[in-house]
Amino acid sequence: MAKDPYSILGVARGASEKDIKSAYRKLAKELHPDANKDNPTATDRFSEVTQAYDLLSDKEKRAQFDRGEIDMDGNPTGGFGFGGGPGGGRGGFRTEGFGGGEAVDLGDIFEGLFGGRAGMGGMGGGARGARPRAAPKGANVQYRLKVSLTDAARLADQRITLADGKTIDLKLPKGVEDGTQMRLTGKGEQGPGGAGDALVTIQIASHPFFTRQGDDLRLDLPVTLDEALNGAKVKVPTAEGAVMLSVPAGSSSGKVLRLKGKGFTRKDGTRGDQLVTVEIMLPEQDDDLASRLEGWKDQRAVRAKLGV
Repeated sequence: MAKDPYSILGVARGASEKDIKSAYRKLAKELHPDANKDNPTATDRFSEVTQAYDLLSDKEKRAQFDRGEIDMDGNPTGGFGFGGGPGGGRGGFRTEGFGGGEAVDLGDIFEGLFGGRAGMGGMGGGARGARPRAAPKGANVQYRLKVSLTDAARLADQRITLADGKTIDLKLPKGVEDGTQMRLTGKGEQGPGGAGDALVTIQIASHPFFTRQGDDLRLDLPVTLDEALNGAKVKVPTAEGAVMLSVPAGSSSGKVLRLKGKGFTRKDGTRGDQLVTVEIMLPEQDDDLASRLEGWKDQRAVRAKLGV
């Protein structure tokens, strides 16, 4: 039975682009090879899910599939839009679950066979002027690119080396996320009809002290007792480098300070923020501090809101 991209993603045939993208992200996260290293079946499913999304996220290819002109691999069906099954020709040009062939414009074939689109109903144009099927392009090549969290936040260019040995600087897209896939047209394997594409899947690495929360970056900032009590200007790391941050006098552990525009770049070009959580670090043993506080007690009911 021919593969159905809608069934593979678990969406209805009339699903919106948003629903298709949401379904893909959920499945890609569950089936990602890095999370299923001992499960080859999951790896195959990941490739199949990505192939289905690759077709349905392309408006032109999706329309051709819905009309029955191509199958999920991008190959002409031979049914000329009337619901026929998969046809021959270019099914062999695939790599790692992605379609390597390029869909043919069957409207042009109809014009040649039936004397124009208007003649399709009566089938009266004969087979005059039928055009030969286009030569297939080469196979697509899949890459996985590991990107640091700070590079992803500021969209730093990434230098990669392709299978042909050529090195390019890859510009990360706005709104980049873990699992985002980029297509480099003509950077795949060569074929009779030209080169296929390179499909680059972005993998965002974890960071030793930054974490991502939506479009924001979070950071726990250690401060001394005197800095928290009296207030201070302290250096704080960001994705672009260190900046000075004012810690208000009387800050408690858990207080959140905000650095505007220091988070991830959204699709519209705006940026999230960096959220800095104050973390007071008391000295393990300080006789001078202990002697200064001797006899002093904070009489506030600091746990009253907990009911104790």
